[in-house]
Amino acid sequence: MHWIDWAIVVAGLVALFYGFIKSQRYVKGVADFLTGGRVAGRYVLCVSSGEAAMGLISLVAVYESYYQSGFAYGFWGSIAAPISILMGLTGYCIYRFRESRAMTMGQFLEMRYSRKFRLFAGVLQSISGIVNYGLFPAVSARFIVYFCDLPLNVEVFGMVFPTFALVMAVFLSVAVFIATRGGQISIMVTDCIQGLLSYPMYIVVVVFILLHFSWFKDMAPSLLDRPQGRSFLNPFDIGQLRDFNLFYVLVGIVGGVLGRMGWSGAQGYNTAAKNAHEQKLAGVLGSWRSGFSSMMYLLLAVVAYAYLNSDRYQGGAHGAVAVRTELAVKAVNDVVAGDHLAPVRKEVLDYLHTGNITPGLQAMLDKTAEIKVKTEFDRVNSQYHNSKESNPAAAAPGKEKADESAASAKQPNRETRMETVRDAIQSVDPSVSQRFQTIYGQMRVPLTLRYILPIGILGLFFATCIFHLISCDTTYLHSWGSIVVQDIILPLRGGRPFTPKQQINLLRLLIALVATFAFLFSYFFGQVDYVLMFFTITGAIWLGGSGPCIVGGLYWKRGTTAGAWTALIAGSGLALTGIFLQKCWVGGIYPWLYDHGLVEGVGVWLERLSYPLEPLVKWRMSGEKFPINSMEIYAITILVSVSLYVIVSLLTCREAFNMDRLLHRGKYHREGKVLEVPPLTIRNLFSRLIGIDNQYTRGDKILAWSVFIYSFGYGFLFSFVTIAVWNLISPWSNEGWSLWFFINHFIVAGLIGVVSSIWFTIGGAVDLRRLFRDLKQKEVNVLDDGRVIGHVSATDVAMVEKVDHVDLKEAHVEENILQKELEEERDQEDIDNLKKHSKE
Repeated sequence: MHWIDWAIVVAGLVALFYGFIKSQRYVKGVADFLTGGRVAGRYVLCVSSGEAAMGLISLVAVYESYYQSGFAYGFWGSIAAPISILMGLTGYCIYRFRESRAMTMGQFLEMRYSRKFRLFAGVLQSISGIVNYGLFPAVSARFIVYFCDLPLNVEVFGMVFPTFALVMAVFLSVAVFIATRGGQISIMVTDCIQGLLSYPMYIVVVVFILLHFSWFKDMAPSLLDRPQGRSFLNPFDIGQLRDFNLFYVLVGIVGGVLGRMGWSGAQGYNTAAKNAHEQKLAGVLGSWRSGFSSMMYLLLAVVAYAYLNSDRYQGGAHGAVAVRTELAVKAVNDVVAGDHLAPVRKEVLDYLHTGNITPGLQAMLDKTAEIKVKTEFDRVNSQYHNSKESNPAAAAPGKEKADESAASAKQPNRETRMETVRDAIQSVDPSVSQRFQTIYGQMRVPLTLRYILPIGILGLFFATCIFHLISCDTTYLHSWGSIVVQDIILPLRGGRPFTPKQQINLLRLLIALVATFAFLFSYFFGQVDYVLMFFTITGAIWLGGSGPCIVGGLYWKRGTTAGAWTALIAGSGLALTGIFLQKCWVGGIYPWLYDHGLVEGVGVWLERLSYPLEPLVKWRMSGEKFPINSMEIYAITILVSVSLYVIVSLLTCREAFNMDRLLHRGKYHREGKVLEVPPLTIRNLFSRLIGIDNQYTRGDKILAWSVFIYSFGYGFLFSFVTIAVWNLISPWSNEGWSLWFFINHFIVAGLIGVVSSIWFTIGGAVDLRRLFRDLKQKEVNVLDDGRVIGHVSATDVAMVEKVDHVDLKEAHVEENILQKELEEERDQEDIDNLKKHSKE
């Protein structure tokens, strides 16, 4: 990159660190470190949480997905829009969670269930989250190395280090410094500053792209040049890309409802608002937040695809061929290492530089071709023998594959060189070949953008990428480190409290340890071949059964601890078992069934189970893959975990849980305007449906109605229902879908982006100043540290004792211990100060 690009990035980082330096002084207690003091307004929360939600690894995944599958899927995602809109407008789950004043999900689970359950959930959540995060630094660092054209290795004091490892170390150190010094306060402030700085950057990049690339001449023709059934723009022509049916939609909707607050990667933001109403309104504002950011990322993906696949940009020193060649060479040098790979590395590098296939390279390609022919023969033969009896129509082996190949053959293959290199490496080491292809696919769009964007624009885009990297790292490190301390170590102490200084220092230590683990995991295992499978496995450890426990705990007063234990264990166990079966089916389980003569019997059993749901669900025995796909496993997990939670809770419930105490309602009210729930009438039905209550000001009501009218009226009724019906009656041409895509994603989104950028820049800046003012006035409560006594947070004990006329003796014992530790800490500080002065 040019020095001007680096200057832009440095200027953004200077502004970020100014905010960090100004914010860290306000950390005075545990609640400040974990929740930002619970004083944040809606605009700060909306801007900063939006920045934290889009990590650099997410950007890489989005670009890879766009390049492989196009943009038509987004149309069908609108089916679930009404549910999503209502969940956002009503503050589903997030409102009640903020009412509980819990600082972590584990604290809420102890308030609602038990301390042992909090500990068990904390262990599962920590393992799931920390291992899941372990891959983030590697992907982000490799993005920087490839995008900035950095050398793959750097010599430091005579020792050679991988550049991506040094980049990881630098940015993890920055993230640890921010997260440990200022906790959630500094994270929130720096994220907000990054968001405010990003808005004008998004606008400049979008304007540049639209001025220099024509949608109708440069971008759309490449997107339309696709085989039948694999359209990037026409949602009615994507049948060959992946399965899609009503069952998938229904399971996705139910999963979205149950998993609303399941993932805690940004848990600090779930508790940071000054009250539950502000927390809900921050989410409502999120509907308007991402105008130009989403537009910029979409535009860049489209331009990169067009640049790589249009005949106009293939030749020249900076053309698509040059991009692919540089990417392949860099990926080969990156992953094809070791003495056993030296011959193939030399052969493929010579090929990439000259374009000539030597006899040695041809021998490697022939070996891989033989393996592929044998594998395909075995696949077709297995498919034929397993399907001819149960489904005679499927007994024509290879027809589907042949149709697919025929459709693809009509398109020019732009990836010939990559495929040649991949096949050559596969002849020696298939795992390295897969790794090469993975990195090539992940870095394809980023590297292309380096060729496309000019000086200045390149720096603006890279600055937003660095913002996403830092924001995501600080947020995740803070969340997972906090969960280990608050939901594992704190419950294990059995009621013995930390002093605020001890607890904050321990939180800082665990954040640093999580970063250390992430660095080591990324360094040694960062080149995971199946990234999505990795995320699925690690996420399932916690998400498999947590949904019913969280939603039931927030909304059902008869949910019990026994029901939560059963649901979490069964759900997580089923999810992991399903993934294990999918992973081991072809290589181990199916051959074992075959050897023991069980294939036919199990096949009949599977068919009988799926028969009531056919054709939406069809389980057929196959040696090629596990008969039950991931979405169906997810559906089984949901059904079992929810059923067990409800049934066991009904069987074990002896007394309804005190939900008013949990949610600080009625006589337990603590903060904000008292929520009134009037009787449901025809007059207030619609307002209640979109979440409007007595806490809403006139401006709040305008905001809620605007979101509903735009999201439901335009986004769902017009952009989905009307367009879908129109195409069922009179299908549009591909050119028609191209025009609609341009209008919907660029014209309409651009108009919204102009308004929202100005709106959120002003609102965020004003709210940020207000945040500093409220932090300065906030008083510290040493009891607000995440401890729970008898389903009551330590900070609520005095209030509960007063209104319920009870005596929580265990709480007073812990308070006395804390008071004694605080006195000992102060005495030690006095002694240390005296020693210091005596030395001076």
